[in-house]
Amino acid sequence: MDKIEAKKRIEVLRREIEENRYLYHVLDKPRVSDAIDDSLKRELSKLEEDHPEFITADSPTQRVGGKALDKFKKVSHEVAMLSLNDAFSKEDLEKWQDRLIKIVGQSKVESSGYFCELKMDGLAVALVYESGTLVHGSTRGDGKVGEDVSQNLKTIESIPLRLRSNNNLERLEIRGEVYLPTKEFLKLNELQEKSGGQMYANPRNIAAGSIRQLDSKVTASRNLKFIMYAIASENNLKHHSDEHELAKKIGFYVGEYNKFCKNLNDVIEYLKHWEKARTRLPFWTDGVVITVNNKNVLKQLGVVGKAPRGQIAYKFAAEEATSVVKDIVVQVGRTGKLTPVAQLEPTLVAGSTVSRATLHNADEIKRKDIRIGDTVVIHKAGDVIPEVKEVIKRMRTGSEKRFAMPESCPICSGKVVKKEGQVDWYCRDQNCITRKRRQIEHFVSKGAFEIDGLGPKIIGRLIEEGLVKDAADLFDLKIEDIEPLERFAEKSAENVIVSIKAKREISLDRFIYALGIRHIGSQMAIDFAKKFGSIENFLQAGGGEFRMYGVGNEVTNSLVDYLSDKRNLDFISKLEKFGVKIKNYHSPILQNKLKGQSFVVTGKLETMTREEAHKKIVQYGGDVSSSISSKIDFVVVGDEPGSKLEKAKKYGVKVLGEKEFTSLIS
Repeated sequence: MDKIEAKKRIEVLRREIEENRYLYHVLDKPRVSDAIDDSLKRELSKLEEDHPEFITADSPTQRVGGKALDKFKKVSHEVAMLSLNDAFSKEDLEKWQDRLIKIVGQSKVESSGYFCELKMDGLAVALVYESGTLVHGSTRGDGKVGEDVSQNLKTIESIPLRLRSNNNLERLEIRGEVYLPTKEFLKLNELQEKSGGQMYANPRNIAAGSIRQLDSKVTASRNLKFIMYAIASENNLKHHSDEHELAKKIGFYVGEYNKFCKNLNDVIEYLKHWEKARTRLPFWTDGVVITVNNKNVLKQLGVVGKAPRGQIAYKFAAEEATSVVKDIVVQVGRTGKLTPVAQLEPTLVAGSTVSRATLHNADEIKRKDIRIGDTVVIHKAGDVIPEVKEVIKRMRTGSEKRFAMPESCPICSGKVVKKEGQVDWYCRDQNCITRKRRQIEHFVSKGAFEIDGLGPKIIGRLIEEGLVKDAADLFDLKIEDIEPLERFAEKSAENVIVSIKAKREISLDRFIYALGIRHIGSQMAIDFAKKFGSIENFLQAGGGEFRMYGVGNEVTNSLVDYLSDKRNLDFISKLEKFGVKIKNYHSPILQNKLKGQSFVVTGKLETMTREEAHKKIVQYGGDVSSSISSKIDFVVVGDEPGSKLEKAKKYGVKVLGEKEFTSLIS
């Protein structure tokens, strides 16, 4: 191949590789496999090696530098990289909007609207292009002066080395965030775990550390991504949203979750959605940047301190916070289990005020060395019960007190015991009033009988008045029994009785869960319901038959103990006597079209509940699981699926939408 042919081939390869990059990293529509893309790059690299006179700064081969840097040069930003003020609530946003209206007037604010962007948990950088070619990239630094990290930024495939079009702008400065996708974060931590290294705390730290690596080959190995959030150089665009449209056109990934909102109410709805749905995103986000969309209005609003008035960062509720352990008390559960609970100085975490956190058991307290008076880190994610994650021991004063489990039940003063090889202590008194109340609370809870109107206070009152000794007595209550009680009017008494009567019929899986057998959660109850089909088969089963789905000795022994106790069998008979009907889990197997296939169902489905989806899978011969692993064949995804969707992608499990699932079984 002569020089002319080599030059032409190099140009063709560059165009092809750049188009592949754009389709993959910007539009998320790859048209070739990674192997094909690698092959094209190898050919280009070989041609440039043979003809170095044709190498240019914007060639794809220049993404990874061969020589490590001694240090980074300082770079002054022509336009300061400003920080943003934070908002943590709807009230904060309303106050922010009021300030905007006072400065420029209501009509300008209302006509402008807001542009909302998910805030990446990464590192802010600036990219400068001249005549369409990347000339340098730098970190934010102190906002005025950053570090030149061009060589490292060039390793990031989602950063174009040459723009698809410069839009008649000789000089263009793009601002954005370098971040590490969750998938890559999990991979890196898996490698760290295997090698015995220290686990990374979050993707942001890795992204920031990778960009400041003196060896760009290390940066390249991290598979970082870049997302644009603003064009800093002067332009004739009228709206902030227009900047995103232009950036996408010239070769940048701008994110597919951004949204223009006409007013603050729309903004708040957007925030509510992503507060819950953020767990299913392929990256970590800690909030949303809200920008006045009209750029003229944005300019008029100006800057106060180091923050533009027309932009604000709404922060999602933090999942961790610190507090002080005021005391440790012991609660008694439905099985008699004693659980130590930390009473805390009230603190805001995950969007709610927390004043109590579970400590699990005495062994856990000893392992973490939690003492009364300690400053601790509280962790709470979504609806998960808050827990003490760790103690900040360096803040101890010497006045902290160690905790010891009580020798007798704090409620009934009965004897407490701990079986050999177990970590939990139990109250042995079957008639312990708190234990009884907890059992009934569980019995009527969501996932079990789900009886409306029977809260803890009412249940406690019914026990105190001697109207119920166990949950079965609820189904024998009459309006005249509870109407005389204080705070019970005729109508509210009638409502309670109506609610109880409406729940006399229950599916087998819910019934097994409602019994509150130790170690039997809702998913295991489904497994047993699927296995035995009817209450008669379940009650007649022996220990060997329970040993399924990986159920070990602890669960089996718990079931055998429960079903060999005559008091428990009498309780079930009593429920049936008072009109409770326990439905078989499913009709006979329709056909075995799903035989040998395992499913996980997650999120909210439109046409059926998850429980109904489980039953359909079983009816067609399939298996249902509650957790994602490499052994799962399909995950059926509804709205707001949470972390299970990301795990499914990680393990390569096939994802089905509701329509696809329905088609599979129809």
